[in-house]
Amino acid sequence: MDKIKIAIIGIGNCASSLIQGIHYYREKASQDAIGLMHWEIGGYTPGDIEVVMAFDIDQRKVGVDVHEAIFSPPNCTTVFHSCIPSSGVTVRMGKILDGFSEHMKNYDEKRTFVLADKPEPTEEEIIKALKESAAEVLVNYLPVGSEEATRFYVDCAYKAGVALINNIPVFIASDPEGEYAKHFKEAGLPLIGDDIKSQLGATITHRVLTDLFAKRGVKLERTYQLNTGGNTDFLNMLNRHRLASKKVSKTEAVQAVTARRLGGDDIHIGPSDYVPWQNDNKVAFVRMEGKLFGDIPMNLEMRLSVEDSPNSAGVAIDMIRCVKLALNRGQDGILEGPSAYFCKHPLTQFTDEEAFKMVEEFISDEGVAKDEVLNYRGGQRQPAAAEG
Repeated sequence: MDKIKIAIIGIGNCASSLIQGIHYYREKASQDAIGLMHWEIGGYTPGDIEVVMAFDIDQRKVGVDVHEAIFSPPNCTTVFHSCIPSSGVTVRMGKILDGFSEHMKNYDEKRTFVLADKPEPTEEEIIKALKESAAEVLVNYLPVGSEEATRFYVDCAYKAGVALINNIPVFIASDPEGEYAKHFKEAGLPLIGDDIKSQLGATITHRVLTDLFAKRGVKLERTYQLNTGGNTDFLNMLNRHRLASKKVSKTEAVQAVTARRLGGDDIHIGPSDYVPWQNDNKVAFVRMEGKLFGDIPMNLEMRLSVEDSPNSAGVAIDMIRCVKLALNRGQDGILEGPSAYFCKHPLTQFTDEEAFKMVEEFISDEGVAKDEVLNYRGGQRQPAAAEG
């Protein structure tokens, strides 16, 4: 098989786990591969992915081989595969815009952000570089709140003829106006988005429990999800102005599977606080209150502890291979099934059971039609909520 050539924006903890995973599973046989939803998609295994271009704005990463940069500070995720040869791909200086929060510049010795003293590239230079690299897929790992920077790179992607995976809560695929979907469709390119769901994270677990309440006839009256972590993502989100779309994305992911939508005062979901010693470990606290038979009250509390970045890397590997599959088939525009299954804020929300069916049929090339999906779920569609 040919390699799947990807470009990455943001060489942080998530990129580190993704690249480590590509090489970790390259050395595994299918029967020994633990932790993947799919060993093979369209003939491609995880080891068939190759990074051909990378962008960052931190002095300790720009100008460094990408396989070295993934272990550079302030990255703090678990190193589960350190024996990675040089890639020959040097991390390039990226466009800054709103790609970092000012409070991170001199936060502390361990987590401080060191802005590279390099000239920023123009849109034309990035488009040219993407074309020359032969990248097929652009993977967005910018920090939460990078609205302008994300849109800048998305414009570069479709103009360069590169497909897109948007892993953060900037609403590109789920833009209610459909502007970006139109651009990618006209360019003959697929995209998946928005805001990656972890393999077994707080939001997907909260969704499953919420769906369980609905299916078992329990009236959900109020719920919260509080998350703490010590990586740069949580440090970045101390700037609450950057959190608007993140809260919309996570909240709508749960609202979409409730039996009836909860009032704004009865649901609270979002990052809660930064705890430095947790590093890349994320701890989520979920509480759900409701009533069951006889109007009798009940409540459920859950604590989930996971290493945050590896928890999303396997999902990203599946997303990359689904985009490659679409490229091989000549499919363009939003990949609805993969977006619904892999992302918190797709253009249209489906239950996880429905989204699973859609993505499996996409992979197997059975080509489930939208009308079939609507029949499958009783003719109901749930558009993602608009930001704000």
